[in-house]
Amino acid sequence: MTKKRETNVKVITACVFIATFMTAVEGTIVSTAMPTIVGSLKGISIMNWVFSIYLLTNAMMTPIYGKLADKIGRKPIYLIGISIFIVGSALSGLSQNMIQLIIFRAIQGIGAGAIVPVSLTIIADIYPVEKRASILGLNSAAWGIASIVGPLAGGFIVDALSWHWIFLINVPIGIVLMALVWVYLIEEKREVEKAPVDYLGSIFLVVMLLSLLYGFQTVSEGFSLITVASFAVFIIGLVSFIKVEKSAVDPIITLELFKNKTYVIVNLVAALISGFLMGVEVYIPMWMQGVLGKSAALGGIVLAPMSVIWMFGSLAGGKVMQKWSAKKAIFISMIPILIGALFLSLAQLDTSYSIFFIFSAILGVGFGMTMTILTVLAQTSVDDHHIGVATSFFTLSRTIGQTIMISIFGLVLNASMNQGLAEKQELGVTKDMMNKLINPHTVSSLPSKLVGDLREILYNNLHQVYIVGIVLVALAFVLNYFQDSQDSL
Repeated sequence: MTKKRETNVKVITACVFIATFMTAVEGTIVSTAMPTIVGSLKGISIMNWVFSIYLLTNAMMTPIYGKLADKIGRKPIYLIGISIFIVGSALSGLSQNMIQLIIFRAIQGIGAGAIVPVSLTIIADIYPVEKRASILGLNSAAWGIASIVGPLAGGFIVDALSWHWIFLINVPIGIVLMALVWVYLIEEKREVEKAPVDYLGSIFLVVMLLSLLYGFQTVSEGFSLITVASFAVFIIGLVSFIKVEKSAVDPIITLELFKNKTYVIVNLVAALISGFLMGVEVYIPMWMQGVLGKSAALGGIVLAPMSVIWMFGSLAGGKVMQKWSAKKAIFISMIPILIGALFLSLAQLDTSYSIFFIFSAILGVGFGMTMTILTVLAQTSVDDHHIGVATSFFTLSRTIGQTIMISIFGLVLNASMNQGLAEKQELGVTKDMMNKLINPHTVSSLPSKLVGDLREILYNNLHQVYIVGIVLVALAFVLNYFQDSQDSL
């Protein structure tokens, strides 16, 4: 009798880690190479779309892939996602102008939309709950490692080869991953459900997400007709989506999930904490460079402790989950985040660089614990046949939280900056000077007598941003208070 083949857990776990790292590193590695890319392809006025389009297409496809993974199987959807990511990477590396690069990055994002959520679902499939937190902790370390390795690898590749290879390097890696997943991930043959695919729901979902995320992308530049139109389309899309999903035979997102109080709260808390995380990752380097006058490298390195300690926080989260109820575990895990948020809102103009290192590590513990616990709870709070779509929507919630909050932080920063410049207008300070202040290469061109005033303005701007951050973390604690889950995970 032929022995039944089983998934090679070690090989597939390694594949999941590498695939997660491959998609995670795309953000940081492209950031480092962007000045060179702009020099080659031109189009500086639209370069932000190289980042935004990847985020948008990634987000809009996440729940669709999650549903398909539940309906068809993890393996085929994972392979499709990796293959699309490979195609997008190859085309991005061959781009001849900025418009082409933006289009091809959109394709790359469509592929990445499958990799992260289906990776989490595969982990849920091959590991029992008691081991899952530790594996998720190791997997989340890929994001921390990517934030450190990305800038270094990007600089090395651009200097040693060319910017094209920051995309092309994904092709051989992706092909090897596909081969390993094809051979070593063994799924039980599942019957493809005969229920019709929810095409209409998928269309409304894409329209809804694109209009929401695009609207918030434009909000940081100030409200305009395009912003208002985007939000109007979002509301119409949301109402239409709910109506369609209620009558769909097999909805793309099961509305039953939102009757689950625990699942809803987990997603809201994840969105808030992810939003604050963006404020940390974007504005701490700006504080280091603009307020403390550090180099770009030192400005980025201050986040290294957070990235490294994140993994250990994730492992600690697993222990916390085993000892306390879900509600108490989330409460405990968010305490280091609250401590970090309080520090950032209370830090002074002359707070030392080394102190930021300490609180970066504290934040790493908190983020690592919290995100791991929330991910496991998002999966265990739903029925097994909904794990794929539940995990994907959880990933989407984090992305939406990040996108919305980075726009709100931008609005707060700009409003505070305009007020600060107006109060010191007799000195002749301008927004252009503020731009030069946060760039280590141009700060030396500023009049030395104005640098102190400019740094004070920027400090006040960032102080306002982190007051908003405190509000986000406080709201997360309030939401968790209403959590019903009292049992250990």
